[in-house]
Amino acid sequence: MRFLSALAALSLTSLAVATPASAAPAKTPTAQGYGGAIATVDADATAAGLEVLRRGGNAVDAAVAAAATLGVTEPFASGIGGGGFFVYYDARKHQVFTIDGRETGPATMTPTYFVNPATGQPYAFDEARVSGLSVGVPGTLATWESAARRWGTRSLASALDNAAKVADRGYTVDAEFRRQVTENAAAFGQFDATKALYLPGGAPPAVGTTIRNPDLADTYRQIARQGTGAFYRGDIGRDLLATVRHPDVSDAPSSPWAYPIRPGRLTAADLARYRVRHPAPTRSDYKGLTVYGMSTPSSGGTAVGEALNILEASPLDSASTVEKLHYYLEASALSFADRGRYVGADTPKSVLRTLLSDKWAAQRACQINPDKALVKPVAPGPVGCTPATAAATPDNGMSTTNLTVADRWGNVVEYTLTLEQFGGNGMVVPGRGFMLNNELTDFNFTGTQGTFDDPNLPGPGKRPRSSMSPTIVLKGGKPFLAVGAPGGSTIITTVLQIIYGRLELGLTLPQALAAPRAAQRNTAGIQAEPAFHTTYGPQLTALGHVFGADAPEIGAATAIEFTRHGGQLAVAEPVRRGSGSAAVVHPVP
Repeated sequence: MRFLSALAALSLTSLAVATPASAAPAKTPTAQGYGGAIATVDADATAAGLEVLRRGGNAVDAAVAAAATLGVTEPFASGIGGGGFFVYYDARKHQVFTIDGRETGPATMTPTYFVNPATGQPYAFDEARVSGLSVGVPGTLATWESAARRWGTRSLASALDNAAKVADRGYTVDAEFRRQVTENAAAFGQFDATKALYLPGGAPPAVGTTIRNPDLADTYRQIARQGTGAFYRGDIGRDLLATVRHPDVSDAPSSPWAYPIRPGRLTAADLARYRVRHPAPTRSDYKGLTVYGMSTPSSGGTAVGEALNILEASPLDSASTVEKLHYYLEASALSFADRGRYVGADTPKSVLRTLLSDKWAAQRACQINPDKALVKPVAPGPVGCTPATAAATPDNGMSTTNLTVADRWGNVVEYTLTLEQFGGNGMVVPGRGFMLNNELTDFNFTGTQGTFDDPNLPGPGKRPRSSMSPTIVLKGGKPFLAVGAPGGSTIITTVLQIIYGRLELGLTLPQALAAPRAAQRNTAGIQAEPAFHTTYGPQLTALGHVFGADAPEIGAATAIEFTRHGGQLAVAEPVRRGSGSAAVVHPVP
């Protein structure tokens, strides 16, 4: 077995050797025009979606094509080994629909799944992550299939075939890609298939070279021919399960690793019974606009909606920018407190409705003092305006990718997909070319809510809570803004801050995406980008806000705003994560 694994790795290495790059599409972070628009973090993915729009495909067709390409070119943040949430506005029906493609845990999963039976203590995060234990049943392929069948006009097979060509042709390594490999080099170095693909010659690939992935191209083409059953019930799934249950640990790892690499517990039955869900979207109203988001197991729709409701109930009309940012940070902390106490995969709909009600927002908003920040962590509601015992909720999620698409008919897709960490659990399925997720580490390893039940503990077949927040905002019943972002639990604050910046701080959409960010997730200190800390930190500190360690960057959002006379303004990050790529079918100056 070891000999065959080594032989396969040598063969794969010979196919993945870095070579001089061919010309890659240029990245343009802002595009304005008509006839359809798309924004992603990757120029190849944007080009794939744009071509579909140009050839008469709709927003769903373009989103699936772009996502399949991201599975090739953004393999550490997306792909068929992961999951995500798909929010769709149907222009003909004037309705918003969602697809829950979140991963599920094994049927045998228990609340102590991430507790070491030998010590009675929870595993260290990296010990749990780089293992088979962290892998949930992937939902990405099922999401693409469901979206294409329900609303698309092109087959899933066509999207996979076109993305396979990108995998064969290869994509250019940029500084961001190399950084992600470098930060994961120790984990990647434990597995021959991952080393062969992403550590050619034992080191991260050089900027400007090309990565080719013929194994993934073959996997895509097999699914295109045979359907998703090849993944969920066929030989691709068997290879996935073999990797999860018997991790192919290298006999010669390129770096030391501090933990044993533990086998996982997924079974063929877990894989075969996977189904996407179609929950009703969350809905909240903000100053005449209707905000739609993703329901559980995502906490994003509830948290963003609640925070906006709190802000709407706050005195902002004559506030200065710093005062408005003070309210933004306080509303975010309060909504995160409620998220931690109440929101998980199994939260009753009645509780979600309460959290998104104006009555709830009013009793949370009255806690905010315009002159002094609340001491963090704050308590979850309902507490009226009296302080109560609080508990912080950790969130280890880091990496995701997001895309936003609109077509000439007015349909809109906001889609966030992920492996959880950059590089998932570190394992490429040998001979298949895709990485596995570590989504199950999004569960809390032990209770975080004191004497109260924790809604995000593991359970049989359960979906872990997510922070992904794909959001569509309607004005007068028609799309006004669509936005989403990566970044673990900072996804919620990033989406909230972009919407708030666009609607309350007088920023254009490009300015709202470029503005320096800060995340207050009900923790003792605010996590902020250096520019935010430098610009607003002194005045916010004077109000009692506490800043923790700065983050080099937070999120890498994409968005589309719908302008007058059917125009579309597509925006991707101008700088973060190496900048993004936006395009429209018919651009205007």
